Amino acid sequence: MPPYIAREAYKLWKRIVMELMLELKILSEKWKLLLLAIIFQYVHGIAAKVAHYLHQPGRILPDIGFRFLPELGRERAYISETLFTFVFVTFFLWTFHPFVFHNKRFYTVLVWYRVLATLVVAQCLRIMSFLSTSLPGPNYHCHEGSPSATLAPPKSISEVVFLNFPYGVIFGCGDLIFSSHMIFTLVFIWTYQKYGTKRWIKRLAWLVSVVLSLLIIASRKHYTVDVVVAWYTVALVFYFVDRQLSDSDISERSSGPLLPLRGKDSRSKEEMHKLMNGVSTGDATDWRQRTQDTSVDSLANGNAV
Repeated sequence: MPPYIAREAYKLWKRIVMELMLELKILSEKWKLLLLAIIFQYVHGIAAKVAHYLHQPGRILPDIGFRFLPELGRERAYISETLFTFVFVTFFLWTFHPFVFHNKRFYTVLVWYRVLATLVVAQCLRIMSFLSTSLPGPNYHCHEGSPSATLAPPKSISEVVFLNFPYGVIFGCGDLIFSSHMIFTLVFIWTYQKYGTKRWIKRLAWLVSVVLSLLIIASRKHYTVDVVVAWYTVALVFYFVDRQLSDSDISERSSGPLLPLRGKDSRSKEEMHKLMNGVSTGDATDWRQRTQDTSVDSLANGNAV
């Protein structure tokens, strides 16, 4: 191996180890809440399965999106799932990029802490919505006569708590208002909107979210109202969670900017950051001005003596 490549590989490995130690320290403080949020994903799956038990196939409701967007059909239903998978994977990888690149603006654990908190709140609202009113599923596998349109009454509790993943997710019925795919997509995009740095990626992400919305409707996986409700509900939930979770508990390093802070916490963290680097907490111009004033006063006092 050439010396240059070996040297760069060593630097990369050293950086990954350093980031891992920092992230593990934060994880040791946040793991309980993160674990609860991950467990809630299972609870959300159970609620969706209950909605499938309650689902009664029937006539598809009038929908303006169905009128203007032709149905993709069973053969092309994979298109929306493929795009959603791309969004999920790219966001997941982006949250771990501080382990490799130097432009660190956040800690991975804290970003996922916020993402999962937002998902839980949005999914709670979703569960209350689709369990309150059961609508006939518009997708082909939810039509009357389809073997997957209804589930036989469970004979034991184990049938309810067992999730047939991913079949149960792909061929579920009844959990319509509002779209779970759009919840994940919009939470990811709003997160990148706040912590991402590339403007062109932000614009592309919003374009992808619009395309995915249209594909979900064209695939007949959701009614148009499911997608519309997801758009404004996720935005409101993200804003609410962002206001409730302060960034003041983040331990800053002296090597670069991290999550933005607010108010007095931001000022105190900035001052500590400067002190750690041997810089005065005041503005550089004010510092130079105070130095000059002190020098002038010293000379004046010396001359007076």
